[in-house]
Amino acid sequence: MTKERILNNIKAIENRITKVCEKSGRSPEDVKLLLATKTVSTDNIKFALQYKQTLIGENKIQEVKKKFTDLNSIPYESHFIGHLQTNKVKELLKYNIKCLQSLDRIRLAKKLQNRLEYEDKTIDVFLQFNTSYEDSKFGMDPKKALTFAKEIKQLDRINIKGLMTIGLFSASQEKVRKCFKLLKKTQTDLLNKGYSVNELSMGMSGDLEIAIEEGATIIRIGSAIFGKRPYPDSYYWNENK
Repeated sequence: MTKERILNNIKAIENRITKVCEKSGRSPEDVKLLLATKTVSTDNIKFALQYKQTLIGENKIQEVKKKFTDLNSIPYESHFIGHLQTNKVKELLKYNIKCLQSLDRIRLAKKLQNRLEYEDKTIDVFLQFNTSYEDSKFGMDPKKALTFAKEIKQLDRINIKGLMTIGLFSASQEKVRKCFKLLKKTQTDLLNKGYSVNELSMGMSGDLEIAIEEGATIIRIGSAIFGKRPYPDSYYWNENK
């Protein structure tokens, strides 16, 4: 992928964001573009970061570790967006991860809390929900959102900032939209209970318009900017692989 192509792709995504925001009565400034940089070379990431981009997301700790030194000279904000094993918590905190977008179980949260206490740190998190109810997807059941949020709220090193979901991989826009509507409803329910879940991370290269229409504040874009990857998207969401 040439630098010119990457630049053109970023501009194309920005145009898509602008168009759907205008259509939905939203400001494009309210939607952040997160560069999903799984399998992307550090040279290509650096180029994208130099073009007004500041937010990147990785799915695997091994890639975070591999790229950390090369990217350290450029200011950026790093989020972890993949499924995280509890035994990788210590590694996660070594590499200046600002936000864990995939907090999906209390066992992981408690392990994270313990390590954060030990290192005297805090971390921002998004609660991840399985809005498609697919067995292949990670995430808490949305029906348990309030109970889950209450449990996380008790952990003082963890700051809940928003919610995250992975939409259904489907050609049916209405089926995909249903997932995003459910996350928005979950957000509304939690906001009404006093939880500051102001961010919604949902939408990727193929469904960003639907996600923005339904309230996304962060969209996670990889292949539409950096090109196709050697494996399907589902492969990268599992830290076990």
